[in-house]
Amino acid sequence: MTSNKLRSIYEINTWVWLSDLSRKWNTAIDLSSVPAAEWDNIANYGFDAVWLMGIWERSPAGIAVANHNNNLLDEFRRTLPDFAVEDNVGSAYCIRRYVVDGHLGGPAALSVARAELAKRGIRLILDFVANHVAPDSPWVTEHPEYFIAGSEQDLRNDPGSYLRAGGRILAAGRDPNFPAWPDVLQLNAFHPGLRAAMVETLLNIASQCDGVRCDMAELLLNEVFSRTWQGRAGQAPEIDYWRGVISPLRNAHPGLIFLAEAYWGMEQKLQEEGFDFFYDKHLYDELRSADVAGVRRHLSAPAAYQEKFVRFLENHDEPRSASVFSPAKERAGGTAIATLPGVALFHEGQFEGRRVRVPVFLRRRPEEPVDQPLQMFYEELLQAVKDPIFRHGEWLLCEITGWPDNHSAENLVAWRWVMGEDRRLVVINLSQGEAAGRVHARWDGLGSGQCRLVGVFPGTNYLRDIDEMESVGLYVQLGPWGFHFFEVHPSSAAVQSTPSAAQKTS
Repeated sequence: MTSNKLRSIYEINTWVWLSDLSRKWNTAIDLSSVPAAEWDNIANYGFDAVWLMGIWERSPAGIAVANHNNNLLDEFRRTLPDFAVEDNVGSAYCIRRYVVDGHLGGPAALSVARAELAKRGIRLILDFVANHVAPDSPWVTEHPEYFIAGSEQDLRNDPGSYLRAGGRILAAGRDPNFPAWPDVLQLNAFHPGLRAAMVETLLNIASQCDGVRCDMAELLLNEVFSRTWQGRAGQAPEIDYWRGVISPLRNAHPGLIFLAEAYWGMEQKLQEEGFDFFYDKHLYDELRSADVAGVRRHLSAPAAYQEKFVRFLENHDEPRSASVFSPAKERAGGTAIATLPGVALFHEGQFEGRRVRVPVFLRRRPEEPVDQPLQMFYEELLQAVKDPIFRHGEWLLCEITGWPDNHSAENLVAWRWVMGEDRRLVVINLSQGEAAGRVHARWDGLGSGQCRLVGVFPGTNYLRDIDEMESVGLYVQLGPWGFHFFEVHPSSAAVQSTPSAAQKTS
């Protein structure tokens, strides 16, 4: 196990969260004055790290661009029916300088927040956006060579992809699969001066946190950047971007965590370039679409590779899970990401069942009722996965079999954890129909006789024959999006009771 191992991260939209706390406590709160009770509430869930999203100085130029974008303004008004222009504080990813925004308390306030987290054994993760900066970044006038340049003809032919800044025409930041972002300027990942400046920037960030979440990390890879900019960036350096940037940071901060927002199947490449962890967008998409075969294929990768994935049901880019998942599907998905190897990422507001996704431009959000049963479910789930078996145990994806007239077993997935005499079993029905099958968990050392399957959620305790479990498999039958989450104990006694509402088993 490395010192960088994580099991859970809690993402907080910092500006919105502080706005809510200020309302709740009826006083202005910044990062230096968050009440201890609020940090305690976060710590009680057992998170390894908190990601404070959107703390860096936002751009007045970016705000002006957003305030003239009708599509964004429509989105703001859908989110906040009483939207006012001052609610747009600029995109969290249109960064002017890597200095903690004064509205959040500035650098000294972040230092206080980090110390409060550290007292509770929680590490701090901050954003790093390597692809682009705001149009009023000091680099625009001080180092124009750091940017992808354009011409008057580019501006005439493609005004959505080029803009005038600092007396020059520069390319807007972009993902090659989408239109350019009109509020940011594209950095040239191939420029040696830019790479050196980014190392200095990261050294500054690293002095204030324990890990960095690198936005759209795959865009900076040599092969992707060359394809996106087709000669405008010059010759690709021999060393890929992230290897050249991460290596010096490892020397200065050996324990610094690097987390990649990653798509397009680039996860393996980013791991090779030095990242500790990367987004698991595949699993999110497969869970959302109920692609059971895809989930099973995805989880067939070696456990050592699975440990690098950051699993999630939502984050600031995705819709709120309560708005796209049914209550049963949310619980099944939450159980999956919390009990799989790797890192479970939870988003502030997810436990309470918030349904409104807040654009990263806004300083506040609408009030929403708390989904008390969902909140209780997450409290019980996260309490259960604090057990050391999920950090130090051995994980295995289980085989599941059906029978000739039963194909519903194809909708089941299962895995088990073992650490010494401690055992856990998770079985999930990833479908809207009933599913039944036999789970083959390979319980080495379980012995013979009978065992107790004790539900982590109250109300599911069963007595089963070990020889039958080992020979033909454990029989399970689950309702739509139902799940079992068991402790497995050799025993001669058991208590049977009605399944809990949270599990919806049959």
